[in-house]
Amino acid sequence: MLLPSSLSLQTLAPPNADTIQKPHQTLPQNLTLFQLVHPQHFPTLQFPNLPSGPKTLKFKLLCSQSPTPNPSPPSSSSPVQTLISILRIIPDWADRTQERGMRQHRILYDHEKWMHHRSSYRHLLHLLSSLSSRVILSLIPPVIAFTLVAVVIASYNTAVALDLLPGIFPLLRSSSLPYQLTAPALALLLVFRTEASYSRFEEGRKAWTEVIAGANDFARQIISSVETSGDAQLKKALLQYIVAFPVALKCHVIYGSDIGRDLQNLLEVDDLLVVLNSKHRPGCLIQFISRSLQLLKLEESRRIMLQSKLSSFHEGIGICEQLIGTPIPLSYTRLTSRFLVLWHLTLPIILWDDCHWIVVPATFISAASLFCIEQCCIVHISSFNMIRKVILRINRMGPMVSDNGFDETVTEVGVLIEEPFPMLALDDLCNSVRNNVQEALASEKLIRARLAAKGRIQSEQQFQNGQPRP
Repeated sequence: MLLPSSLSLQTLAPPNADTIQKPHQTLPQNLTLFQLVHPQHFPTLQFPNLPSGPKTLKFKLLCSQSPTPNPSPPSSSSPVQTLISILRIIPDWADRTQERGMRQHRILYDHEKWMHHRSSYRHLLHLLSSLSSRVILSLIPPVIAFTLVAVVIASYNTAVALDLLPGIFPLLRSSSLPYQLTAPALALLLVFRTEASYSRFEEGRKAWTEVIAGANDFARQIISSVETSGDAQLKKALLQYIVAFPVALKCHVIYGSDIGRDLQNLLEVDDLLVVLNSKHRPGCLIQFISRSLQLLKLEESRRIMLQSKLSSFHEGIGICEQLIGTPIPLSYTRLTSRFLVLWHLTLPIILWDDCHWIVVPATFISAASLFCIEQCCIVHISSFNMIRKVILRINRMGPMVSDNGFDETVTEVGVLIEEPFPMLALDDLCNSVRNNVQEALASEKLIRARLAAKGRIQSEQQFQNGQPRP
């Protein structure tokens, strides 16, 4: 009989000695095993009364791999939780704004955009668009926090100076010598982090350049090599796989991508289902390509040459997965963050003797500029004209503009992201592969017809009246 759902695990445990009633007489010593099993020799066990009704046992067994169930939330929130939720409103809003900016569409630059990029009005336009910049909006929580700390310290020192507080309260001030000694160290931390982020961006951009160039070259080789009519359908499918690979790789490295929607116009339904059911979508497309090459009616040397084109795809996958899975060492990131926080918490105390209430705007400007550098190493490309002189003292950097122009906010000094792929115009790069393949297919017949006509003309010129020309 099944046990009811209300029965707990403790009820199912073996009964202890207290729940067993001892028999009134002692069992004989010479009982056999068969005689011992007889019911009359069993002690009486006391079980709880089981209610009749549901006859299914419903409980969850927890193991080391099972997630611990979340406790039920309290009916009423405490004042501390309410205060924490209020304080998290601005940071959560800033994070949402930042993430929306990370998912925005990137475009490749053309001649008109480069002219706009070099325009004399760019500084004014960048200044007017400051309030809409997601980097500046994401800096609101830390900048406001440190500015409020400066206001509190300035108010406290003013009250102490005006004897509004008892004499036991000291004036918060200190020498600026520690800051003069540690300023180069902070500058070096920020510059090294900037260079590390730029190198990661450059590595990701080069990897995608090789993938796009490899896809275009691979498609061109397929179009020119496969000429038999029996391989027409296989040739069409192979070109679809080649065009779909950059899209699958893009969805593989961009969080929140809809690979089904991106590939629905590139692959057939059955092929799309196979790709979607696979765990590694780019690798699945490489298998499609490799198997299709084996089915083509080609010479073995030609097939081996085409198989070698897949190496650029494998290298692209490896580099992208390495950049996604391996950030800048976290100890370095944490050290920079802690240094910045301690710097700005003590900055009003250091500047009080020389600036007094000017420590408030000074802390605001310092926090906005230095945290902007640290933030942009993680978030996106931006311009830092305000702190260019500070950076140039540590590391000589000239104008640095990406040759592909992946973001319109770059000016003289570009600080590139630690996670590069959301900043690259991957959608436009994938569309360029598709457009190039379609154009190559459309022009292939015209080129062949034109070359065939030239061959006939040349053969006619070699013969005159049925005799070869001398």
